[in-house]
Amino acid sequence: MTTHEYDAVIVGAGTAGCYAGATMAREGLDVVVVERKTAEEAGHIACGDALKGADAFPEAIPKSKIESAFTNTGVDHGRFEIPSHDTVLEIPVPGELAVIDRHEYGRKIIAGAEEVGVEFHYDTVVQDVTQEDGRVTGVKAIRKGDPVEYDAEVTIDGAGALSILQDKADLSEATFDTNVSYSQFCSAYREVVEVEEPVEWSDALVFKPTERAAGYLWYFPRTETEINAGLGFQMNEEPMKLVDDLKRDLQTRPEFEGAEVKDKLGAALPTRRPYDSAVAPGFIAAGDSAGHVNPTTGGGIAGAAYAGKYAGEQAVRAIEQDDVSEDALWHYNERVMDHFGGRYAGLDVYNILSTAVDVDDLMGLLAALPGEKLAEALYSGQTSMGPKLVLQTAVESFGYWDVIYKFYRTKRLAEQLIDHYGRYPDRPESLSNWQRERDSLMDRIYEQTGADAKY
Repeated sequence: MTTHEYDAVIVGAGTAGCYAGATMAREGLDVVVVERKTAEEAGHIACGDALKGADAFPEAIPKSKIESAFTNTGVDHGRFEIPSHDTVLEIPVPGELAVIDRHEYGRKIIAGAEEVGVEFHYDTVVQDVTQEDGRVTGVKAIRKGDPVEYDAEVTIDGAGALSILQDKADLSEATFDTNVSYSQFCSAYREVVEVEEPVEWSDALVFKPTERAAGYLWYFPRTETEINAGLGFQMNEEPMKLVDDLKRDLQTRPEFEGAEVKDKLGAALPTRRPYDSAVAPGFIAAGDSAGHVNPTTGGGIAGAAYAGKYAGEQAVRAIEQDDVSEDALWHYNERVMDHFGGRYAGLDVYNILSTAVDVDDLMGLLAALPGEKLAEALYSGQTSMGPKLVLQTAVESFGYWDVIYKFYRTKRLAEQLIDHYGRYPDRPESLSNWQRERDSLMDRIYEQTGADAKY
């Protein structure tokens, strides 16, 4: 068996893996990324292609290196189609939005990491994790048909949802989050479709409910004539026939008449809160493999980029100090929770609520609310309405007041949860007490929403 030695081995050439690798390589570390796909297919990942936070990427791979993959930077709002109420709700979205060509973006981040010294090994399928005295020391794999082993001071798991590394490694003595099940994931499928005429909504991200809660269809315009069309559902729900259901909806939309399917791909993705801890001795998980995804939309590119940066920076410090213990890697968890983890945990409350609210009630409520004020509430946490607008909204939402009250009470609990994440512990020994208080809050959330426990 061939054995390679590196400072760090990263599994997966996705966003988290490439940004982690580039961050470490810029500091002079020897880094290898192992990727199961071929060099030609690497970077080709099932994705909705929509990106919020397009204006901010870590400098390890600057935005200028990937900007050519941004095919539509003119999107500025969400368009919610509610057929049951013959309504279209348009909600402005603050911050820079973009729709990208995910395969091109994948190639660009790989090239950006290679430029600063990251080595890539393609056709490499990881089969096991190596450990010594409780510390992860690398991985075993098959590379182009031959067995190979990678020894490293730090192993970074960027292998995506339901990562094999976490199944193979014994993490029982660490704080690493093992409270993970299929019900916390979404099954999704998308097609890239070329239409004959420009769509009227090329400046919007289009959403449409499926016939059940906790699922939606999307139509994201890469260009005026190239559309990423897809759908997904929570894995704790009755399975959908994704390909057939998408085809059926496409056939009802006149703008897709005569359209050509250019690409098809499916995937699983986390729609859950971030892992309570994503570190163990010699081991860090980042991106989808650590639940670093907005649980209401499945969007995870920006979060994965910063998780990769934080993982890379913490790995550099740990290796320089010759200490890759859980304590030495812990600050990575703190940075993730401070930047976006607490906010994503708060959004997970609404994902939980969606499983307990009747989809017709939810759509009726959305149809009754003014889009601009709803956007303020969603993105700033507050909204101001004049007396006339308050009265108009109250009248139009009659029949949904009980749902509104449930949302209001749930929002208050979500805010308390976010505040609790702001007190995330600064050492592993304090995690269990923090979790105990968080779980008590979650019990109140389940009671208020009527949802089944997710964790």
